[in-house]
Amino acid sequence: MKNKLLIYGASGHGKVIIDIVEKESRHEIVGFIDDDFTLQGQDFCGYSILGGFDLLNKALYHDCKLILAIGDNRVRKNLCKKLKDLGYELARAIHPSSQIARDVSIGSGTVIMANAVVNSGTKIGGNVIINTGATIDHDCIIGDYVHISPGGHLAGNVKVGELSHIGIGASVIQEVSIGKNSIIGAGAAVIHDIPNNVIAAGVPAEIIKQHKNGG
Repeated sequence: MKNKLLIYGASGHGKVIIDIVEKESRHEIVGFIDDDFTLQGQDFCGYSILGGFDLLNKALYHDCKLILAIGDNRVRKNLCKKLKDLGYELARAIHPSSQIARDVSIGSGTVIMANAVVNSGTKIGGNVIINTGATIDHDCIIGDYVHISPGGHLAGNVKVGELSHIGIGASVIQEVSIGKNSIIGAGAAVIHDIPNNVIAAGVPAEIIKQHKNGG
């Protein structure tokens, strides 16, 4: 029997998660939750947008797991806390075409998309997005609420702190640490450690400013 599943966020990201969930065939999608009242009651890719956050207080849906289809790391973290306070369990979604070593650990709520590769010894936190075609080599540590964008590549023994975002096509050499709540720009080449709460870009990547949401 399949687990019942709600997807939070009727967005482009949500469309990709639909595809993953349908291909995995482990969950039955009950519908979508979205806080945009103009969308509520509409059809989204064959599933109903049932309502907003307040709907989750109703006992009707307490037997459902949730996946957050929200790209913004901080919004995802805040919403995750609220859902856990209501007693909801967050499900993982892992595309069948991804290649994941047998000893990789993956936290709840994490989504791994098509053609991603995660190699041996890597630890991935909760509510992480490993996007399309991203690669994470051996013994990396990926903190909670991180987003590795499409085509992002991490060499071995890389650490990425909570809430950080690796931009599309960015590369990180081996044994580099990226702090918490930092952003690595698209196409960047990271060859040295990056601290907390900064934006870094370029080849090689250099800090260009403090992150506006920094501590």
